Amino acid sequence: MPDVTTLMLLSVAVFAGAFVSGLSGFAFSAVAGAILLRVFQPLEAVPLMMACSIGVQATNLWSLRRNIRWEGSLLLIVGGLIGVPIAVSLLQSTDTHLLRRGFGIIVALYAAYMLLRPTLVTAGEAVGRHWVALIGFGGGLVGGLTAMPGAIPTIWCDMRGMPKSEQRGLVQPFIAAMQLFAIALLFGHQDLSSKVFVDLAVSLPALFAGSALGVIAFHRVNETVFRKTVLVLLLLSGISLI
Repeated sequence: MPDVTTLMLLSVAVFAGAFVSGLSGFAFSAVAGAILLRVFQPLEAVPLMMACSIGVQATNLWSLRRNIRWEGSLLLIVGGLIGVPIAVSLLQSTDTHLLRRGFGIIVALYAAYMLLRPTLVTAGEAVGRHWVALIGFGGGLVGGLTAMPGAIPTIWCDMRGMPKSEQRGLVQPFIAAMQLFAIALLFGHQDLSSKVFVDLAVSLPALFAGSALGVIAFHRVNETVFRKTVLVLLLLSGISLI
């Protein structure tokens, strides 16, 4: 069993990541990983973060079930399921360090520019189904390379000025599906230590408490605060890749 200090750090990391993800819909690993990757070995921390993130996404989906836009989400998911295997192939055959840094620079520059931008453009005319699937493909491809599947769909929603409920209802199922697919691939290629399951069980109270408080905060913040929160998280995520 983990010692008391490790238990406290585990709970703090999971609670913080769950709260941020409950509020914004993503960035669990970016927040929790800042602590967990210093406490555990990567082979233990990464599966733990993936499992915890899926738990957060399940909570988010249940809490936001009335806002889910299943048709658009399914198009994103289909595109993403095509993109992830390509990313896995690239990881095995090429050096993706420069790709990750390049994507991080693009995300950070976009978020910084949009934070300084005084006005917000509202969504225009409807987008074709093939374009939505293409956004999902990009999200799956980038997610397989950077563990950030929600970045491209979130940026796309922000560029169209979608309201927070519409954005979460579209992107949330996509992120959950990509994470389930990723952890299935991980289970298929790696023997997980039993310690991962022990740590997951220990972290469940912090996970659900953080998720619940994050969802409550999401319902209480206005559109402007939500958008700035998402952009700040995108900025930090981009910088972490750089």
